[in-house]
Amino acid sequence: MIVCIAEKPSVGRDIAHVLGATQQRDGYMEGNGYQVTWTFGHLCELKEPHEYNPLWKQWSLGQLPMIPQRFGIKLKSDKGVEKQFNTIKRLMLAAERIINCGDAGQEGELIQRWVIQMTGARCPVQRLWISSLTEEAIREGFQSLKDQSEYQSLYEAGLSRAIGDWTLGMNATRLYTKKYGASTSQEKHVLSIGRVQTPTLALIVKRQQEIENFVPVPYWVLTTKYRDVLFSLYLPEQEKEQKKPISSEKKEKQAGGETSFKTREEGEAALAAIRELPFTVTKVEKKKGTEAPPRLFDLTALQVECNKRYGFSADTTLQLIQSLYEKKYTTYPRVDTTFLPDDVYPKCPQIMNGLRNYFHLMERIKGKPLQKSKKVFDNKKVTDHHAIIPTGVPAQAMTDAEAKVYDLIARRFIGIFYPDCTFDTTNVFGQVGDIQFKATGKHITDAAWHILWQRDDSDEQKGNEEKTLPEFTKGESGPHTPELAEKQTTPPKPYTEATLLRAMETAGRFVDDEELRDALKENGIGRPSTRAAIIETLFNRKYIRKEKKNLIATPTGIELIGLIHNELLKSAELTGQWERKLRLIESQKYEARQFIDELKQMVTELVISVLSDNGQAKIN
Repeated sequence: MIVCIAEKPSVGRDIAHVLGATQQRDGYMEGNGYQVTWTFGHLCELKEPHEYNPLWKQWSLGQLPMIPQRFGIKLKSDKGVEKQFNTIKRLMLAAERIINCGDAGQEGELIQRWVIQMTGARCPVQRLWISSLTEEAIREGFQSLKDQSEYQSLYEAGLSRAIGDWTLGMNATRLYTKKYGASTSQEKHVLSIGRVQTPTLALIVKRQQEIENFVPVPYWVLTTKYRDVLFSLYLPEQEKEQKKPISSEKKEKQAGGETSFKTREEGEAALAAIRELPFTVTKVEKKKGTEAPPRLFDLTALQVECNKRYGFSADTTLQLIQSLYEKKYTTYPRVDTTFLPDDVYPKCPQIMNGLRNYFHLMERIKGKPLQKSKKVFDNKKVTDHHAIIPTGVPAQAMTDAEAKVYDLIARRFIGIFYPDCTFDTTNVFGQVGDIQFKATGKHITDAAWHILWQRDDSDEQKGNEEKTLPEFTKGESGPHTPELAEKQTTPPKPYTEATLLRAMETAGRFVDDEELRDALKENGIGRPSTRAAIIETLFNRKYIRKEKKNLIATPTGIELIGLIHNELLKSAELTGQWERKLRLIESQKYEARQFIDELKQMVTELVISVLSDNGQAKIN
């Protein structure tokens, strides 16, 4: 008998249906030579400290660091888990072959491998690797099964992550709790420390402190109105400096992105110099431009978009897209790429045909071959999975929230086959005395993919609105109305879940440029599938709270980060380097043993450093 093991009962039943295993048993399906069983997510976990050493049961600074010679796993203490595991064990010990049908990712690999190890099964194991749960995808997956050994590095990366999180989390939490936590006779105040949660909290605290300590800097903006068009001061060198790619938060700290004077005296002198002189148009410059359709969604981009538009938390969006995946409406969600492999392109017309509620949006591309852009289809940019797209299974019986998420995914998918939006940009340069001015207008000549979002009033769309200019002629001249306005630099904005997700993705460097963001993903903190849980953990630990959409660090969160002097513990950039090593383990370019050894050394040094602190600080 061939035993297949899925990660959830619903997924197991989908697979059983395709395989013809239609007989319902207790904890599995059977038929046609197959037995299809399932886990409920994690059935196994790493052992607790006291299960390695009885002395580690008590929280004691003298027993730190706790570093087992060899890590072990155990079954979760739950009657339902024990019952299902015994069913799995019985099936696997009698199996001629096992097929691992877990979620096709690092965590899914770890969940199933641990269960198979716990059963003691010795038969051959194969791996099913699919990106959607449609019947077609499952059949194709079973036709291209691979030996489990081909996914060994994926398992080693997942195992290294779990051991790393245990080693740092267990030791650092006990260390900081016993050293700095204020205890009462009834309970101790646990200070939770984590490999990803602590640098994430540090990002929020740092941003909050930047806002609180921000000192506004005044600047003066000179404009003039000529023929009812507002012209702004034009200083070529200053404008050139502003066009350099910088992070969004740095832009906020600058003079609003405007060309300006640093002192009132400079501004007033310029105003006086031009007040009585005529305005003369010196140059009219017209350029054609294009704007490509938005990229497809990876998980983080989808969470960001749903938070911006609908206020969904990262965790809510993950649950919604997971549900859409399990309903077979969308592809595998826990992905970090926005590209598709070439072999998906031939399937795209069929997928489009399944988007019945969106046929009215396809008129522009109807009856034509779908365009194949390198900005979308690129095998080199796809690893285990591709971007999130519809499967082509007609979507029905969705909740309102699911429908909103599905709508975003469907429109993005249709959009990649639309031509670029085209527009004309007009720059009009003028001069009054020795001072130059500039006005810019934009006229959309072909909205193209923008029609997909015409009902949208998002900030993104507002930024694409036309700002047309009347016709100007070089050399024309006339009266104008100058004005000098005093403004102030503004502090950075508090993090929202959307901007925090982006910061986690790029190790604290929040950037707008998509290509630069792709490069920074290598050192992002956490994985797309875990970032939502990290944010929820910070809420549950009472380290952060929400004010409208803004994430605010609590006094406890601020105090905790203030007590952590080890930069590796709280630096998003340094933690991102760990994440990169885990990715390198997965691609067989780094040794798992080296990662664990480095982490053990770091934890040992952390313990020594904190124990040598003679301060009396306590967190209540």
